[in-house]
Amino acid sequence: MPPSFVLPAAPAVFPSASGMDVLFSSAQIAERVAQMGRQITADYRGQPTGQPIVLVGVLKGAAIFLSDLARAITIDNTFDFVAVSSYGRARVSSGAVRLIKDIDNPIENRHVILVEDILDTGLTLSYLRGLMLQHRPASLKIATCLDKPSRRLVPIEADYVGFQIPNQFVIGYGMDFSEIYRNVPDIRLFPSDPSR
Repeated sequence: MPPSFVLPAAPAVFPSASGMDVLFSSAQIAERVAQMGRQITADYRGQPTGQPIVLVGVLKGAAIFLSDLARAITIDNTFDFVAVSSYGRARVSSGAVRLIKDIDNPIENRHVILVEDILDTGLTLSYLRGLMLQHRPASLKIATCLDKPSRRLVPIEADYVGFQIPNQFVIGYGMDFSEIYRNVPDIRLFPSDPSR
């Protein structure tokens, strides 16, 4: 695994998002999420459980994506959340996944989609997939807004992918750096040298 780059815990000034390159505009994101919603609707229409599918969002980064995706799916769905930690204040995953919050409601015999902001090394989603399977869902799939396959350390793929991206750090649309930039409406490339 490449070494982590860690900025000081409280940098004096964060660079303005407006000066960062836009990777995907809010219009591109909305269009792709709508396409994903149509695909999920088609895949799950007529499933025999008689219950809404359950979207399990990974906090905090996937919250905005999950919200948009849930509304783009036109069959009954509900959602729950899990929280894990693998980044801390680093720009690269530490590799150690720690569960902070588990789901609140049972998912046994339910159709479940794990919803993540970015599939990077795969360590977090591999861990969460194992955790969700212990709950014995009827099915388990993965939806990710972004996929960064060049960073994969474990063999895991998403069933639904918004966009594939290069090995660069991104912010916006729920994704942050040190809890900043989550509210940026598009997805932008964080500068490799934020002091410039």
